[in-house]
Amino acid sequence: MKKYIGIIIVLLIGTQVLFSGIITAKDAAKLSKDGKATILSARPVKDYGKKHIKDAVHIDHANLYNAEGIKSMLKSPEDIAKILGEKGITADTKVIIYDTGSNKAAGRLYWILKYMGTKDVDILDGHIKGWKKARKSITKKKTKIEAATFTPAVNKGIYADMAYVKSILKNDKVVLVDVRSKDEFDGKAKDDKNITRKGHIDGAVFFEYKNVFNEGGVLKSKDEIIAAAKTAGITADKEVVLYCASSVRAGIVFMALTDVAGFTNVKVYDGAYYEWNATKENPIK
Repeated sequence: MKKYIGIIIVLLIGTQVLFSGIITAKDAAKLSKDGKATILSARPVKDYGKKHIKDAVHIDHANLYNAEGIKSMLKSPEDIAKILGEKGITADTKVIIYDTGSNKAAGRLYWILKYMGTKDVDILDGHIKGWKKARKSITKKKTKIEAATFTPAVNKGIYADMAYVKSILKNDKVVLVDVRSKDEFDGKAKDDKNITRKGHIDGAVFFEYKNVFNEGGVLKSKDEIIAAAKTAGITADKEVVLYCASSVRAGIVFMALTDVAGFTNVKVYDGAYYEWNATKENPIK
């Protein structure tokens, strides 16, 4: 009996346990080959042109933003749906996203797709490096795309605007979370033309986005994420509202808290600090 217990322990130690929202290269490759998933590259377009995962389509998250006004705020759901449809994606498509391993672009697209009502979205474990490590196909060939119709079913429950953030600043049941770097939070970061008032939203707590993943972009364990969040005052019994400079970095924290840690009430403030600091009446610390 002890012998079998020992074998089981070794197998468990040698196996990486993945969570909802994360998929292995092996599983992603099979789903893509069988036509049951669309792989979405969130890497820079020049990188996509040099090499990308076989059959992957490409979307630059910046193309989903309004041309005018605050940088990085989303276009209308109808405009985003048109772009997704042109890439062959529908709300029923299983989408697997990867980027360089920073989790910034992949996280942003993950949250946008969830906001748009996409039913099944995963992030590739280890991103492009994880794919190469698994010895899966890389190509320079442009993927043939069959356009589709994306019908949005907007999930307003995971979206926050500036008015909403103002309304929860003194609400003890809500925690507002700044996921930027410590220097940005403290107002000591290098100049950003989109920020005229350095600092953070008064009342926000600091929790850098890098706290949720390890080197190579691999997500930390459920216990590690919950523990790190708790240290910052972020717990599942409260509503959580995330932001960074443009809410690009907020996406991966949204994914980690909801899909890995099991939090059920998490929003992203789309306008983020770029929008907040642009209104002089908004409190900054």
